[in-house]
Amino acid sequence: MPSGDRVLMHATAVAKDGCAVLILGQSGAGKSALALQLLALGCSLVADDQCEISYTDGALWVDAPEALPSMIEARGVGLLKVPLIGRTKLSLVVDMDNLASDRLPGEKTMEISGQRIKVIEKFEGPHFPAAILLYLTHMFSG
Repeated sequence: MPSGDRVLMHATAVAKDGCAVLILGQSGAGKSALALQLLALGCSLVADDQCEISYTDGALWVDAPEALPSMIEARGVGLLKVPLIGRTKLSLVVDMDNLASDRLPGEKTMEISGQRIKVIEKFEGPHFPAAILLYLTHMFSG
């Protein structure tokens, strides 16, 4: 991806300490539900439902499209007003369409506009949101 170009993705993104996770999946896969759990654990909302990805300064960045409202969908509750934090460095992707089956999964990556990024597949366990939070707060420091 040439520097400065943007690609729009159907996804939700939250961030902690300057590191964002892009949550991908089909409608109903649990993107917003995982994001809500991460928000409750102290993350901030970058964007819900639509995310703009750009490549600048040697890194992928995620932001909300300009017209996106400052809200997140809570299935069964409605739209909730949540402030958006703006452009944040993309550090991780969670794939909500594929279920992790290995206890200690191998390294998985995907390409977003020519750049490789780590992917973690969905795991149906109560610790999954906390594990994603710990990944964001400790895997990219120092």
